[in-house]
Amino acid sequence: MFCTLKEFFLQGRFIFGPDVRSIFLTMFLIIAPVVAFCVFVARHLINDFPGDWGISVMVVAVVFTVYDLTLLLLTSGRDPGIIPRNTHPPEPEGFDGSNDNGVQTPQQLRLPRTKDVMVNGISVRIKYCDTCMLYRPPRCSHCSICNNCVERFDHHCPWVGQCIGLRNYRFFYMFVFSTTLLCLYVFAFCWVYIIKIRNAENLSVWKAMLKTPASIVLIIYCFLCVWFVGGLSVFHCYLMSTNQTTYENFRYRYDRRANPYNRGVLNNFLEIFCTRIPPSKNNFRARVIVEQGLQQTRVPSRGFMSPNMGKPVGDLEIGRKPVPWDEPRTAADIRDLEVGLGGFLDEKEGRLTHASPDLSRDDLPADLIEGRDGMHSRRSSWVERTRTKESVDTVL
Repeated sequence: MFCTLKEFFLQGRFIFGPDVRSIFLTMFLIIAPVVAFCVFVARHLINDFPGDWGISVMVVAVVFTVYDLTLLLLTSGRDPGIIPRNTHPPEPEGFDGSNDNGVQTPQQLRLPRTKDVMVNGISVRIKYCDTCMLYRPPRCSHCSICNNCVERFDHHCPWVGQCIGLRNYRFFYMFVFSTTLLCLYVFAFCWVYIIKIRNAENLSVWKAMLKTPASIVLIIYCFLCVWFVGGLSVFHCYLMSTNQTTYENFRYRYDRRANPYNRGVLNNFLEIFCTRIPPSKNNFRARVIVEQGLQQTRVPSRGFMSPNMGKPVGDLEIGRKPVPWDEPRTAADIRDLEVGLGGFLDEKEGRLTHASPDLSRDDLPADLIEGRDGMHSRRSSWVERTRTKESVDTVL
């Protein structure tokens, strides 16, 4: 099954998160100061440099902005590494189907909550995802916002409106780092313009700054942004050097135990930037075939149950409120039971004690149809309600 809570554009060529609208705010925060820089600063610097160096100030700003927005689009509109969902829980290991005609105990039916796998000689515990009905691979986690399991899950970034995972982490870091460089570029040339005004008119720095209020606004804006995107760049540079994800750094703290994924500083950087990005496991452009009885296929014929079947569950990794997993199914069973009880007729004359729910009014004798029409009035009495309760107990 495909992912949920995603926005698809151009027939599945772009896959955005549910909060895709935040990308427009991010684009505005990048484009608006660059436009102000080109209009109020770079335009006046064209004639202040010899040759074509003056116009190159504006060209570099525009090209760098386009490059930054391209990385933003690659980060936000790309499959981060979504693992396709299963239609039913997996079979337990070692199950050979020999007990199909026997009675299986709950221990045989219930899947284990966790499993241990070996990664580079170190035992790593993986968890079962009740939503996707699969055992998450190592470094995989379920995003509560996108409602999907993502390989090498790092975090869900609200600024790009997408999960950051195996297939877009490289572009995410390049976007953050290029945004840092763009802020430093605008910040530096705003000061260059102020110095040019001071030297040309023999003014103090403060009076020169008053001559160009746009430069003051851009300097303050870029200074604040550099603390955010620059700090984020340094933090993720540390994570890449130690081969960690943001999720692992805050949850597992590998400084207290061995990191099974650490291959050395150089190899860790090569793994991020120089390895081939694996293809997506989802074909978002394929046609979805609606199978008959899809609801029935979600309940496996062998009767395998999720680890938390029949009790309130909550994924501790995503912070959801625990809810009974079988609450909708219980309501459906009650409705089915009510329909089934309509076929149990207990007439006073004893002519019919059980009738199948498939019988129609045309197939029944006239005297039985007359008895069915009076059934609702008899059920209102206490005696008939007691009989109905006994019939429910018998069916259960």
